[in-house]
Formats: sequence, structure tokens, C-alpha cells
Amino acid sequence: MNKPLRRIAVFCGLLVLTLLIRDNWLQYVKADSLKNDTNNRRVAIERYATPRGDIIVDGKAITGHTTTSGDFKYKRTYKDGAMWAPVTGFVSQAYGANQLESIEDGILTGNDDRLFFRNTLDMITGKKKEGGNVVTTLDAAAQKAAYDGLKAQGGKGAVAAIEPSTGKILALASYPSYDPSTIAGGSESDENAWKKLQKENNPDDPMLNRALREVYPPGSTFKVVTAAAALEHGKYTSADEKTETPLPWIMPGTTTPLRNEGNIPCENATLRVALQYSCNTVFGKIGSDLGNDKMLETAKKFGFTEEQFIPVRTTASVFSDDMNQSQTALSSIGQFNTAATPLQMAMVASAVANNGTLMKPYMVDELQAPSLDTIEKTEPEELSRPLSAENAQILQSMMETVVEEGTGKNARIPGVTVGGKTGTAQHGVDNSENPYAWFISYAKSGDGSSPVAVAVVVEDENANRDDISGGGLAAPIAKAVMEAVVKGKSGS
Repeated sequence: MNKPLRRIAVFCGLLVLTLLIRDNWLQYVKADSLKNDTNNRRVAIERYATPRGDIIVDGKAITGHTTTSGDFKYKRTYKDGAMWAPVTGFVSQAYGANQLESIEDGILTGNDDRLFFRNTLDMITGKKKEGGNVVTTLDAAAQKAAYDGLKAQGGKGAVAAIEPSTGKILALASYPSYDPSTIAGGSESDENAWKKLQKENNPDDPMLNRALREVYPPGSTFKVVTAAAALEHGKYTSADEKTETPLPWIMPGTTTPLRNEGNIPCENATLRVALQYSCNTVFGKIGSDLGNDKMLETAKKFGFTEEQFIPVRTTASVFSDDMNQSQTALSSIGQFNTAATPLQMAMVASAVANNGTLMKPYMVDELQAPSLDTIEKTEPEELSRPLSAENAQILQSMMETVVEEGTGKNARIPGVTVGGKTGTAQHGVDNSENPYAWFISYAKSGDGSSPVAVAVVVEDENANRDDISGGGLAAPIAKAVMEAVVKGKSGS
């Protein structure tokens, strides 16, 4: 071969080698980034080319699909979308997805690796690909009671309900809410709906999942945690032992007395009476006496300071470290820096109801293949033991007194033992805005087990300030949720 031909052959060989390297680079090294590139329209077209699997509650789908014109063949639909939005999240042809729709996207689209064998068989047989299902732990009646209660109350708020023995989430409601169906497509109407839902255009922020992502000062509901700390650290050993609590009680390092709400019997009150009347002095002094470290230790056992993944991520609830005695006193009555999600406070009630054992909360019971075969099943898992069974039962008796004789009477259910704690948490600079109304509770079955624990928070900017209380605004909603679960369990 003469020299010019040899040079041409080498040059052509280099071109072929370059093409091979480029091809392999695109197919193997860049495959994932290209697949996930927002400008790769083929991926989006393929995503919406087949019906999406469903999210299931009580054996029924709360999602669906409809056909559309254009490149995207199918669009997501939702049944009672606003009620279920805190559970499902949304999936949109234009705006992506969040919550369960995002986390379990592989199962719902049928693209999960665990469906590879089935998808391969379907391809061979010519069967169209289908998405799998996400079966939740939610209780439809409890969810409806929670959402309807918040909606009737107006304002803003959230509800979380848990089955204490397993950690299954039974209700997760947030108000105001939104219908994910209105933003599921990519049309001009979807774009307009999306804009109206954004916080900068809607101060009510309807897309905020208040049950999982908003933290509020828990007010007096946190006194349940403080009571648990007092029992667990041996400061007091029974519900009816008198505490060492003078009136007035001056917070350490200050000349400021910690005040109670009204003329209530808090001087040297027992833990039972102090919880019944919600004595700030008793629980503030307990927190101050125990100190920041012991209070923080107990709060952490209940789940504070840690995000939860249910599998949707929750905001971590707050109990600070490095506080002085007075700051610890205020934090121990649910003020100062203390802040909690509704789910967190449902976890507190759940641990007490479950004789001191806190189960890890979760809302996906199982993942199903399109054939309805189970791909993955969630097993209940112990998260921690915030208090002993003996101390939990002492605290149960105190919380039951709150409902029978104290501030939680609006949560009483005939024939059912109910324990609870009200809370009215300060809001705004120098408590200038309407406070938050809280109620946490549990219901007991005849055998002593608890089918449900609930936390409710209501923020009503338009309510008469003097009418705002956990017992008045939040307890009736908690009662309705508990009744729905108890009736469902009994079959009545």
C-alpha cells in the first residue's frame, strides 16, 4: 500500500474509533443524565404513553387516568383530590411529581427494576406495559372525618392519625388543600391553576403539607412529653404525688414569674391535677429542674430533632440544646423554640397509648405488580421506647382524667375510653396573633389496646381570640377521627 492510501486508511480508522467511543459514551456513561434531561421529550412521551398504576385506600383506587390529545396519551386523575393531596401528592405532565407520586414513580409507571422480568414477558407476548399499585395504610373514613372537620372549622390546620400498635398512618389531612387533577396536564388551564397555587400568589399556601412539613409551637400538648420526662427520670413516681411547685414560681435567673391561665389549682399540684388544668408552673418547673439534657433526651426518644420518612420526608420537630433553665422551662410547656409537626405530636400520643413503645410511622402498606402480586410489604418496626410500660400507664390515667374531668371534655366518646391533652400555643411577636389550637389524643378498645392516636392543630386567623382553645376547636375534630376508626374496627 502506498503512503497516501495508508494515511487515508489510518484516518478512516481513527474516525471509526471516534464514532465507537462516542457511541459508547452516549449509551453507557451519559445514559442516565440524558434519560433524566428535562429537554429529552422522548422520556416524557414514553412516561405518559401507558396508564399509570393507582394509589389504593381501603381496597379502592383514589387515583385514575384519562386519555388526552397530543404527544402525551394519558393524564392522571384524582378522586376527592383535595382531601387526599397530602397523601398522594401530584404528578403533572408540566411540573413533575412529589410525595408518593414521586417516591413510588417506578412502581406506578411500571419502570421499577423489580418489574423487569414481567415487562420482558409482556414485550415478548405483545401485552401493553402497565403500572403497579401503591397500597396505603390510610383509613378512608378517618381521612374524611379529618378533612371535613378542618374544612368546617375554616382557617388552616392539619390532622395526623396513627395506629399505635403498628405505626400505620390512618389519616393525614391538611387544609386548605388543592386538587392535583387541576395541574396534571400541560394545558394553559393547568398553567393558570399552578400559578394560583403558588405561595407568592396565594398566601394560604394550599400546596403546603401542614401535617408533615409545617412545625408549630405545640403549646400545652408538649406537657405530655414533660410529664414522661418527670416519670422516666424519677423526679416523680406517681400521678397523684404532690409536686414541689410554689405560686408564684419565678423562672431561674429572672425576676419573671411563669403564669398560669386563670385562677387554677396549681400550687404543689399533683401531676394528674397539673395536666388536668394545664399548669404552666408545674411543668415549667419540672423542665427547669430536670435540665436541658434530660428534657432533650426524652424529646428525642419521642422523635424530636429527626426527620421521619414515611416514605415521604417530614420536617424535623425542634427541641433545642444549650438552653438555660428559664428557656428550658418555657420549652417544656411547648413555647420558646419548641416546634412540632402534627405527625410528631400524633407520635407522642401513640407512644403513650402503646404502653411506652413508639412504632415507626408509615403510610405504604405494600407495593403491587400490575398482576396484583406483592412486590414489597412493609413490616411494623419499633422506633424507640420513650417510657416504660408502667410510666406509660400512669400517663394514660392522667390523659384520661383530662378528657373526663378537664379541658378535653369535647373529645369524650360514649362507651370508649379516651385520653387527651389540649394546647393553645402562642403565635406572633409578643403573642400578637391568634394562637394555635391543639389537641392530641387516643382511644382505647375494651381490651385496653388503642386503635388510634390523633393530633389536630387549627390556626384560625378570623376566630374570636377568646374563643380559641384546643378543647374548643381541635378536640371535636379529633373525636370525629377517633369515632370513625373505632366504628370501622367494630364493624358498626
